[in-house]
Amino acid sequence: MTKQVQQLDRVIIRFAGDSGDGMQLTGDRFTQETASFGNDLSTLPNFPAEIRAPAGTLPGVSSFQLHFADHDIVTPGDAPNVLVAMNPAALKANLEDLPRGADLIVNTDEFTKRNLAKVGYATNPLEDESLSEYNVHALPLTSMTVGALADVEVSKKDAQRAKNMFALGLLSWLYHRPTEATVQFLADKFAKKPEIMKANIAAFQAGWSFGETTEAFSVSYEVKPAPLPPGLYRNITGNLATAYGLVAASRQSGLPLFLGSYPITPASDILHELSKHKRFGVRTFQAEDEIAGVGAALGAAFGGALGVTTTSGPGLALKGETVGLAVAVELPLLIVDVQRAGPSTGLPTKTEQADLLQALYGRNGEAPVPVVAPRSPSDCFDAVIEAARIAVKYRTPVIMLSDGYLANGSEPWQIPEVATLPTIDPAFAEPNGEADGEAFQPFKRDPQTLARPWAIPGTPGLEHRIGGLEKADGSGNISYDGNNHDLMVRLRQAKIDGIAGDIPPLGVDDPSGQAKVLVLGWGSTYGAITAAVRRIRKSGGQVAQAHLRHLNPFPANIAEVLRSYDRVLVPEINLGQLALLLRGKFLVDVISYNRVRGLPFKAEELAGVIQDVIDSE
Repeated sequence: MTKQVQQLDRVIIRFAGDSGDGMQLTGDRFTQETASFGNDLSTLPNFPAEIRAPAGTLPGVSSFQLHFADHDIVTPGDAPNVLVAMNPAALKANLEDLPRGADLIVNTDEFTKRNLAKVGYATNPLEDESLSEYNVHALPLTSMTVGALADVEVSKKDAQRAKNMFALGLLSWLYHRPTEATVQFLADKFAKKPEIMKANIAAFQAGWSFGETTEAFSVSYEVKPAPLPPGLYRNITGNLATAYGLVAASRQSGLPLFLGSYPITPASDILHELSKHKRFGVRTFQAEDEIAGVGAALGAAFGGALGVTTTSGPGLALKGETVGLAVAVELPLLIVDVQRAGPSTGLPTKTEQADLLQALYGRNGEAPVPVVAPRSPSDCFDAVIEAARIAVKYRTPVIMLSDGYLANGSEPWQIPEVATLPTIDPAFAEPNGEADGEAFQPFKRDPQTLARPWAIPGTPGLEHRIGGLEKADGSGNISYDGNNHDLMVRLRQAKIDGIAGDIPPLGVDDPSGQAKVLVLGWGSTYGAITAAVRRIRKSGGQVAQAHLRHLNPFPANIAEVLRSYDRVLVPEINLGQLALLLRGKFLVDVISYNRVRGLPFKAEELAGVIQDVIDSE
């Protein structure tokens, strides 16, 4: 039969199932197909917080949402146009987000009385008309997969596990996705298990063929490639971009990269990735705990390496004393905090922005550190290079605040030319020579940056003391003098404050120049804020937007920007931490809008808030 092909400008698909159903792999493969096709895209993986929740229960639901389009997009979408639900738990956990008229593809084989009872369904929703407002495709995905693999020598259990590939094949047909890369991926992934490889490839191809021949789908859809600037692109997650950025910073500075890290969700992938790049001089050390990880990284910095440690909020708390030591000894150190929902263990797989105050003030004594925050998964690459630049130039630890949404989400990334990357000059101290007779002064500061010399241990003529006790200005000798301590505290603070002159001013997007309301964000809220601002402007409203990368110090012009608007709205995935800082530092009565649900903001939600603020004017 000839099937109609309908053109769409964008689609939001969510795959949902039990944590053992392979939804993350399915979503990732569909994303890779979409990236190679040339669409703009944004993803939102959503993992269970428990390592292995009971099968078929609501806490065990895993989902992957992908938004792809023929134009520029900045969020994974508010609500899916298509929901693939592999069991009753997946349906119940995600149905609230599904708009009326959306497509619902359901695996009927899992809708048994037992599975329905596990999630509180008194009756089968596929039979009681409760789903009548959706376009339901009730398909026995599991049994169709097993039937398709009848000639493949695998167990029934292994055949059933391939149902995610059947679903992937069906969706790939439905949206005209390329398939060659997925077939090659499966061949490579299961190369040592040829029957499993054949089963998954056969299931994938069977799903495609089912879509082509069944009467259940009379229409397929096409989303044309997005017009992107010419260049070489790849799909990239925030953690992968961070790892690549660290390698680039190492190469651009000429410093060997050392990562001292303890595995913690959602930062562990950075450690996993960097461990693969020994050929670039990368050394990774999986420490026994968070304190050992940061201690080793600081020791590497003392030895002349680019010292890095990665963690999440609970680990940042444990690293606090060593970060304070790095402040006192004034050595470059990068701390990548991939924030997650807290407090304490909290929700390890969910996102939040609640570590800002900890990053700024979570150490004893006056221990200021620069803080930078990327705004998107691909921006993690540039942000971590910027963090390395500041750390090396100003001899200071720097904290980069990523988060779970950025870490696991993905988007197209235009691979930069190496020549366009900033050069980072470590400018190591050199011996003065015997002629001048001057002893090495390890805390004699550069008059412009206030940075002290970085002396490699073992260099003749550069012998000096190091340790956690306060140092005397210039000589670096241990000092208990109160006036000297006051001086050193102020010098370290002045050094950080001075970085404001070395970063770009805060840019404001205000096309009309007539807006009275400014929306100011930081970190991963960029996508939702941008999408919401676009909606307001499309409806005729006037609103300005600005986004902070540098959170300490703030850009030099931030006070001027804040006072240029009648109202400043600050959306955050916390209870108002940036808003607190802005009120305290600049005496501007900003409007704080906060959610801590473990998920990114929805653009529609923020658009409503922005409109309310505009209307109040």
